[in-house]
Amino acid sequence: MTTLFDPIHFGHIEAANRIVMAPLTRNRAGAGQVPSDLMTTYYEQRASAGLIVTEATQISQTGQGYLDTPGIYDGEQIRGWSKIADAVHVKGGKLVMQLWHVGRISHTSLQPGRQSPVSSTARRANAKTFTANGFEDVSVPRALGLAELPGIVEEFRKAARNAMDAGFDGVEVHGANGYLLEQFLRDSINDRTDRYGGSKANRVRLTVEVMTAIAAELGCGRTGLRLSPVTPVNDAGADSDAQGLFNLLLEELAPLKLAFIHIIEGATGGARAPVPFDYAELHDRFKAGNEHGAWIVNNGYTRGMAINVIANGAADMVAFGRAFISNPDLVNRLRLDAPLAAVNVETLYGGGAGGYTDYPVLDPGVAASLEPDGRLRTDFDYRWRA
Repeated sequence: MTTLFDPIHFGHIEAANRIVMAPLTRNRAGAGQVPSDLMTTYYEQRASAGLIVTEATQISQTGQGYLDTPGIYDGEQIRGWSKIADAVHVKGGKLVMQLWHVGRISHTSLQPGRQSPVSSTARRANAKTFTANGFEDVSVPRALGLAELPGIVEEFRKAARNAMDAGFDGVEVHGANGYLLEQFLRDSINDRTDRYGGSKANRVRLTVEVMTAIAAELGCGRTGLRLSPVTPVNDAGADSDAQGLFNLLLEELAPLKLAFIHIIEGATGGARAPVPFDYAELHDRFKAGNEHGAWIVNNGYTRGMAINVIANGAADMVAFGRAFISNPDLVNRLRLDAPLAAVNVETLYGGGAGGYTDYPVLDPGVAASLEPDGRLRTDFDYRWRA
């Protein structure tokens, strides 16, 4: 029986276990949206994850939506990320970069020349973003013109190449949580009347073009996609036929044989089943003809849930978010069924080392309770110290 702690080979990536560190925005990039040395420490501490998906990383200045989030569109940013990739690899970890364009979830103060954010629509989202003034309402966007869309695809492709030049093992395209690609996908947001709006086939077009361009650049085995079919975050209203929409999207992407799909089940950070949706149907569509692709599940998984979903074959890997923030050694804690440290919500966004790189790890004696292959020694009676 496959377990949560077994290694896995998916696409062109080999991971030591099936535990994924989910992308987590922490707003600690330095000047010029360059990854900081503190970020290097943060990721290095969590390198025991089978796979790290980095915090969302904007593909261009126009793609930025929050203060102090890192980019991957210039040389200094590439060099900063390279330090992180090297540190994680030295510890034996694997990592992919999440590529991000926020679309309308932005503010003019974060945009080049204080211009309007861009989107599929000119309608403002009922949402907030994090700026130099704290949390503010997002700005009114402008709808991208048809002639601009090839440039968006090119930004994604170039960012993916930059990630590989920084030494990453692959990329995850952010197609979830009400950001740009989902602004094109959902008919609750997309009000276009051109070939990127209206029908489902038109609305999936931009995502398919982005994924096709990146897969051609990196190879399908290093390319993944994150989706959130029913989450309402960032004013992403429900699509009129979410099941049909995402079924079609996976059908269109099937020829690419992507390395993985990272699926958010339910409302991001909230209810796992706010509305009916058949994730098993999506899983089966993805796995058909793509036995080497990984299905990564996410949202509120406990240790027991994660163990069960891997054992019954409903997923290949499980992503943990907040648990990784406050437990850099989460993999060992899950193996041992040890208590988890609580998250300090006051230090989630911005700041320094406090609530970022200073969370406790298990007593060294506990780590010694593991066999070389990661199994718990049967004769060990562990004690945990906060």
